[in-house]
Amino acid sequence: MNLFRHRPVGLPALVLLITVAGCSSADDNASAAVPSPGAKAAKLCRDLDKVLPSKVDGESRHDPEPASALTAGWGGPEIILRCGVAQPPKMIDPEVAVGSDPDAVAGGVDGVDWLMETRDGGGNRFTTANRSAYVEVTVPDGTDSSGALIDLAPAIKKAIPEGIAD
Repeated sequence: MNLFRHRPVGLPALVLLITVAGCSSADDNASAAVPSPGAKAAKLCRDLDKVLPSKVDGESRHDPEPASALTAGWGGPEIILRCGVAQPPKMIDPEVAVGSDPDAVAGGVDGVDWLMETRDGGGNRFTTANRSAYVEVTVPDGTDSSGALIDLAPAIKKAIPEGIAD
């Protein structure tokens, strides 16, 4: 039996329904891979989650999926924080240390040292340095990254002590 033969509006309505369903979302949260740190870093990351600000760079907190104390997000497009990530290879790259890598630079904001890397798709990725756990913050193109780092610095200093990450 051909369902659409007797109802000529069935196929256009079905196409419209599929199109609308494909364009809508039950929630507007971004997704982020949840890191798998060791026990010490995981505890520090859970402590960090408890003291993170409700707003970063003027954007409200909207955590990414899947929900985890190791990830947080603000705004849309999302500013994404992941705690307990692995050390980025660029962090030990001598080219970065002497300032000759055009895609990565070391620096500090409000007492927190960061490695800044330009992402292939645009925007920047920042990873804390000289802390007992690595915290990564990705900021989309067009977002004031310094505002995000300034807003996150007090929480990072409070929850992630200075030291060498495992």
